[in-house]
Amino acid sequence: MNTYPIVTYPTGSLKEKSFDVDLNTIATKDFQDYLDRMVKTMEVEDGIGLASPQIGLNKRVIVCKFGRKTEILLNPKIVKFYDTKIDTEEGCLSIPGVFGIVTRPKRVILEGFNRHGRRVQHDLKKMNAVVAQHEIDHLDGILFIDKMHKLTKGNLDK
Repeated sequence: MNTYPIVTYPTGSLKEKSFDVDLNTIATKDFQDYLDRMVKTMEVEDGIGLASPQIGLNKRVIVCKFGRKTEILLNPKIVKFYDTKIDTEEGCLSIPGVFGIVTRPKRVILEGFNRHGRRVQHDLKKMNAVVAQHEIDHLDGILFIDKMHKLTKGNLDK
């Protein structure tokens, strides 16, 4: 199975909002193949998350590795942010070589649909919460560098 090329910063589509997935279309072979290729791309690129805009498709789809389990989420949204914050060093497949400190809620409740159109909900903490927030930001045209308060590695001179 082929992987998708990763779209890199400063490509304009990374700053665009993504469109909801029509759940009536997800059972098609083409859509399911697209999801499988997203997972494969994330794995080959050694990522812990991937959002559809990072492969050039502005659809509300993310793939996240929560521990050892890979989750595919369609039309995901965070329905609850808890008050406690955490600082973590983030990087991004779309901004290679750049890392920085971002402050995010330490715990979130994430809702969306799985690849079969079933509603799912996840109570995410620590790194899993950070990964979900980072990937959902991609769907809203927000990059981690937009929220970063300290650059730790690399530079953004392009």
